[in-house]
Amino acid sequence: MDNDAIVMTEGSYRSQIIKFAIPLFLGNLFQQMYSAADSLVVGNVIGSNALAAVSSSGSLIMLLIGLFQGLAMGAGVVIAQCIGAKIDQHTREAVATVVAVGFICGFLLIIIGVVLTPQILILMGTPKSIMPESVEFLRVYFLGSMGFVMYNTFISILQANGDSKGPLYYLIASSVVNIAFDIIFIYWLHLSVGFSALATVIAQTFSACLAYNKLRKLKGPSRVDLRHLKIYRPMLKLTIDYGLPSGLQNSLISVSNVVIQSYINMFGAHAVAGIGAYTRVEGFAFLPVTSFTLALTTFVAQNLGAGKIKRIKEGVRFGVILAVLIAEIIGLSVFTFAPQLIALFDPTPS
Repeated sequence: MDNDAIVMTEGSYRSQIIKFAIPLFLGNLFQQMYSAADSLVVGNVIGSNALAAVSSSGSLIMLLIGLFQGLAMGAGVVIAQCIGAKIDQHTREAVATVVAVGFICGFLLIIIGVVLTPQILILMGTPKSIMPESVEFLRVYFLGSMGFVMYNTFISILQANGDSKGPLYYLIASSVVNIAFDIIFIYWLHLSVGFSALATVIAQTFSACLAYNKLRKLKGPSRVDLRHLKIYRPMLKLTIDYGLPSGLQNSLISVSNVVIQSYINMFGAHAVAGIGAYTRVEGFAFLPVTSFTLALTTFVAQNLGAGKIKRIKEGVRFGVILAVLIAEIIGLSVFTFAPQLIALFDPTPS
């Protein structure tokens, strides 16, 4: 197992959950930052219509992120259980299956997304005034979605091994890359809104490559070798059993946001830009809950594999209470400073 990994079946569960959750929180924070970077740069440099174009598909992108993060989380549960049970062959089969399924999902998302982008935006009631820019942005995002899917796949394997520091470093690096390319493409070169999506695609692909590089160097059954990918049916069934409910659960809020977005689109570009700014702020507010959920998922899976039920109950109780307290503090802060936070994305009063 890697030096950055945390074995969660022994020692103080409180310190282990916190140590694992903090890098996850910081990583999610940077992920939200580079998601927000597109809106910040586009809204302040190009203008409200461009921000509306980015925002018009924001809820759909968040739905996809929630879905694939949930699927990856479920896949990580399967791998973590195998690690906790110390059955190396099962771990190898689970890793090979998860990576193979990740590539298949990535290819399907590219094909479906690129072909159906205009129809999706029309179905969502995107205003005609921003339709060309919206199609350009979403199509570029779909075209590069393999990087996003594989990044989530790779970090699910790292997190299943108890490594939350690696994903943090990769997200910091990708955030810097995304912001740098946003500034180069939009601020310096004055290119179109599609290049903002391209900046995100480059950053996501870069972080996926970093995560893969770490996994291919691992010693032990969790090592990823692209030459030996194979779908093992028992592991595929387990991955679906855990991943699909997790993915659907993660997507439920986003599904309602897509429906709401469709109605808001009827009010024009300024309304779309406004809801887009709100969505970015909302993403930050959910960070503590998301981070502790991921930490507890790995904690429960490893201890379930080791048969330590009492330890699971104690750890879950502690993690939930701590997450709720932190979420309340952040919620009050967002409520207090809401006008200033929204103005960061677009200073236009309307």
